[in-house]
Amino acid sequence: MKKLFYLMMILAASAMVLTSCDPEEEIPEDDTITITGNITANTTWETGKTYILGGRIAVVSGVSLTIQPGVIIKGQAGTGANATALIIARGAKLYAQGTATQPIIFTSVADEIEPGMVASPNLDPDLNGLWGGLIILGNAPISATSESMQIEGIPASDQNGLYGGTNATDDSGIIRYVSIRHGGANIGEGNEINGLTLGGVGSGTTVEYVEVIANQDDGVEFFGGTVNVSHLLIWNPGDDGIDTDQAWAGTLNNFLVIAGADTDHTLEIDGPEGSMMAAHTVRNGSIKGSDETELGDFRSGARGTFENIYFFNFPDPAATDGRGDLSLSGDASIANFASGILAFSNLQVTPATDVALSAIFKNGIDVHASMVNAGANTVGADKTKFASWTWASVNNELSAF
Repeated sequence: MKKLFYLMMILAASAMVLTSCDPEEEIPEDDTITITGNITANTTWETGKTYILGGRIAVVSGVSLTIQPGVIIKGQAGTGANATALIIARGAKLYAQGTATQPIIFTSVADEIEPGMVASPNLDPDLNGLWGGLIILGNAPISATSESMQIEGIPASDQNGLYGGTNATDDSGIIRYVSIRHGGANIGEGNEINGLTLGGVGSGTTVEYVEVIANQDDGVEFFGGTVNVSHLLIWNPGDDGIDTDQAWAGTLNNFLVIAGADTDHTLEIDGPEGSMMAAHTVRNGSIKGSDETELGDFRSGARGTFENIYFFNFPDPAATDGRGDLSLSGDASIANFASGILAFSNLQVTPATDVALSAIFKNGIDVHASMVNAGANTVGADKTKFASWTWASVNNELSAF
């Protein structure tokens, strides 16, 4: 009933926007601008204003979109081919540079948040699927059936959804101090949009200080590429917290995952899907589980290095049919772990109950892990990087870390 109520609010808000202004026309009294077509020339969205995404909006190749500090972007309601999203196509650039005092916020049109606010005044932080998300696509290598692929969540008819290439240092812009909320609209069965999608994004791109809240699918999903990400916070993901695919070859450093009631895995790590065999590094993270959540699933020939990660608030795997553990799925992942292609070090956990370490960290991973009392962990994230500018911080969610 709660979600139905909010969906009715969205439809009403969308109708008001469409009947009160012409496309891309500024409304002087509230500084709200609706965008209904692709961005085909260099454009700046200005501090103090709110921009409404009236559909699936692409910044096309060769064009840059600059979003100034404090701007709020709201997606209208829509599912399937009508889901709203902001796509940064291959060859385009996004310069979304918020600050610690003026973060840039992506949210739903039903959100009554205004410039200068951090927390929503009317939406709960676990409400998801109200719009699409932010999709950044590049020309960096991916490991897939083809050098170039169509990103999930975008219809194949939209060529702005292509990603992948041969330029490892490709530059898609700068994303800094950005909060993405209430997204993950469903395109089709098992085909939702992630909060932040990074497809074939190159190492020339800066992605740091990003918060993703209440996305119906994954918080962040990497599809190949070489981009490095730091200071990432995921809160209440509807599926996985952090999902990696197609031999992403970058580094994630300093991250928090706060699982919600519907979170499946906090980490879902998949191996290459083609001949390219790159690997990534994930380090310095703190992860809070929930009653139905697994620490992680490493699948399909997963590879990479995972170090200095602290887990807590997960259930007893024996009492929850395998929830609350970190495991390797498939012979290829097990073989990669045995050979060192998939490596773990300095994992710590505070168990919810008195269970054996080997019941939490399966397949022999327990030799790289240890149990600690709550608050006694010596590895994990630096939560100060998320203070004040994130909704999670304002909502006191960081006090648990």
